Amino acid sequence: MNISIIGVGLIGGSIALKLKQKNVADFIYGIDSNIENLTEALALNIINEKTDLETGIKNSDLIIIAIPVDSTRKILPKILDLVSDKQTVMDVGSTKSGIVNSVKDHPKRARFVAFHPMWGTENHGPKSAVAESFSGKAGVICNREESAQDALHTVENIVKNLEMHPIYMNAEDHDIHTAYISHISHITSYALANTVLEKEKEEDTIFQLASSGFSSTVRLAKSHPEMWVPIFKQNKENVLDVLNEHISQLRKFKSALEKDNFEYLEELITNANRIRGILK
Repeated sequence: MNISIIGVGLIGGSIALKLKQKNVADFIYGIDSNIENLTEALALNIINEKTDLETGIKNSDLIIIAIPVDSTRKILPKILDLVSDKQTVMDVGSTKSGIVNSVKDHPKRARFVAFHPMWGTENHGPKSAVAESFSGKAGVICNREESAQDALHTVENIVKNLEMHPIYMNAEDHDIHTAYISHISHITSYALANTVLEKEKEEDTIFQLASSGFSSTVRLAKSHPEMWVPIFKQNKENVLDVLNEHISQLRKFKSALEKDNFEYLEELITNANRIRGILK
């Protein structure tokens, strides 16, 4: 099939590489407002040709939207205006409710499948794309009952060829769960990085003394704001809910230390250790 990928960065580029590897894509058009990304993606053989939105849609069986979620909400209705009843549109956004709601009354809504590959890194751009990125990860398809059967089948085939295992849920549940296991992790990482940068003024000391634990904890703080501010904005209520709980947990640790209550501190840590049984 011919595929257009809107946004040829980390996620879009990785999908393109994998679908080429699997011989799913006969030809991949790259569409991106960032000319450097397009040039780089072409040089890296991630895409076959760079083009504009209208031309890409006209010549593609599948259109994959891999841009920030606020931009996806704006462009999705325009894309559905242009597609036929034989084309499929999918996105890869980290929030789903706002995107799904943006086209709930669109006459071509059935041509769209809401999708979220549960993978990402702090890196960005075509040079960071890796074909094997998605193998073994969860691929979430939301509100499948609102999509045409042939469109759903097309996306399920993409998920299979990305070597992901599909999970089905509604958009609202997806956004709640991702706030708990993804979005709060990024906020915590940003906050920790800002804490250290504020208190430790010697950058060389940070570099020299940073342990693997610190490096892994703040890794997500390298993630690009152009992607994550829209995610926090779109999932604001769920993020605030889990953030309030996180602040409450931090206060418990603070209180235990202030009061020299090391038994309670041990209880808090022991309770946290239960995560070992879930994440092995």
